[in-house]
Amino acid sequence: MKKYSLTAQTRDIVGRKVKQLRKLGQIPATVYGKNIRSISVAVPITAFEKVYKEAGETGLVELSVGGDTRPVLVHTLQRNPVSNSLLHIEFHQVDLKEKVHANVPLELTGDAPAVIGKVGVLLTLIDEVEVEALPTDLPEKLTVDVSRLAEVNQEVKVGELKISSGVTLLTDKDQSVVRVGALISKEAEAEAAAEAAAAAAAAAEAAAAAAPPAGEAPAEEAPVSEKPEEEVKPQEPAETTPKASK
Repeated sequence: MKKYSLTAQTRDIVGRKVKQLRKLGQIPATVYGKNIRSISVAVPITAFEKVYKEAGETGLVELSVGGDTRPVLVHTLQRNPVSNSLLHIEFHQVDLKEKVHANVPLELTGDAPAVIGKVGVLLTLIDEVEVEALPTDLPEKLTVDVSRLAEVNQEVKVGELKISSGVTLLTDKDQSVVRVGALISKEAEAEAAAEAAAAAAAAAEAAAAAAPPAGEAPAEEAPVSEKPEEEVKPQEPAETTPKASK
């Protein structure tokens, strides 16, 4: 396993004052581990970025602090959520004779026949697995061969990964790493779009049929008929018979 070297300096600056370190190209960091006293250090950002690019979180780093070399793993990086600039580093000092847990990145290799033949698309479900091993046995990465994936729903599971002796997989072995998903063809997309357009047109036609003609008010309910009042005819005056004259 390749080893990496990095030099750090102890620091007394803590809290908000660490901004001064960043302006000088230094990143505040902490070294901690089992049965050791944690110390605060600072490392050059340029040198660290170069080492981290190659070592990641599984590469063993020989951290030199005041002439004392400590075997460490990069455990946690704290970054600015907006600018993504590095704010703080946590180094985990390890015992070379004691096993540790670490997340190992996965790298896809080969070409999936299902993708080449446009039968399906390759879906990456996880990009790392957790392992247990001695610090010197930790793999920098694990490869995933996808060259046998020729049909939809074929997959590679964690238990199928090839690992070296001395390394134990802690991630569920039935967990899928990659799978071939169904490919939606242009013809299927066009057919689905046509069906959606036809359904929308039918709905619009039904709505138009239910609506009243333009310019015509909706029909009102007929008023409840009432019994007409009886017509009162004017009373004719009674006829009077003239008296005979004597």
